[in-house]
Amino acid sequence: MSPSETKSIVTLSLLAAFVDGEKHERERAEIKRIAEGLSQADGLNLPTLYQDVLMKRVSLASVAGELRSTEARQLAYEMAVCVCDADGTQSEAERMFLADVRTSLGLDASAAAFSQKAEEIAAVPVAATAAAAAASVPVAPKNPDTAELDKSILNASILNGALELLPETLSTMAIIPLQMKLVYRIGKSYGYELDSGHIKDFLATVGVGLTSQYLEQAGRKLLGGLLGKVGGGLLRGLGNQAVSSGMSFASTYALGHVAKRYYAGGRTLSAQTLKDAFSGVVKEGQNLQTQYLPAIQEKARTLDAGKVLSLVRGA
Repeated sequence: MSPSETKSIVTLSLLAAFVDGEKHERERAEIKRIAEGLSQADGLNLPTLYQDVLMKRVSLASVAGELRSTEARQLAYEMAVCVCDADGTQSEAERMFLADVRTSLGLDASAAAFSQKAEEIAAVPVAATAAAAAASVPVAPKNPDTAELDKSILNASILNGALELLPETLSTMAIIPLQMKLVYRIGKSYGYELDSGHIKDFLATVGVGLTSQYLEQAGRKLLGGLLGKVGGGLLRGLGNQAVSSGMSFASTYALGHVAKRYYAGGRTLSAQTLKDAFSGVVKEGQNLQTQYLPAIQEKARTLDAGKVLSLVRGA
């Protein structure tokens, strides 16, 4: 894939990120940071890409014109779909935008089918039943087995680290709902029934933007040459960890342990305390990631990318 195609895929992803016009300022700041970081990582001249998108100095037509190969067009569309679905099911503006993308890129019905798969993943509830998500208030005091919680956090971190190594775009997208389900289970273990809105607020408070997290995960895989390479992509990813920063393992690990502190303490920690705690535990998770890399790689070998939806539903 040429540098201009890579740049265009990132540009289309940013266009998708802002199409509904509802991003919070903190999410915009994270997306800007990621766009700048990705440009530095690949040596591409993208310092003004974020501003170009935000100020509407680039258009879908101009981006589509740079995507010449079938592979690049399909991958660009898949990333745009996942960006739109990262923070929940698509809005009307996002659906219209993606329809325009399909037309501009000349994609067939299989593209619409991919969008449907992404929507199904985005729509999976964090709770097993509707009643379980009815309120984000304590239902009963609980004293969970903390060792068992620690084990579940580690297992979730290994799973998300493995998903980060897979070349399929839907595998990358699955990381976010799995993190949300982990927070839900931890809250429930301490007697809190959490809805998805509360969990999204919790993630945003500690500094995990949903759209920005997907952009960073997928962007690094794209620039590393892993994303979309279904054939030898997995083996390449397993053998070259530089493709991935291992941030999915670290961020999942940090989310789990900070959520454990927060709900164990009766949700009394301040926003700044949560943010500081998350930042500290992410560093701990990054150090541990090297230790658990063999387990992550082994898990990646056992995952069936075609069953990502079942994986999210069953978590």
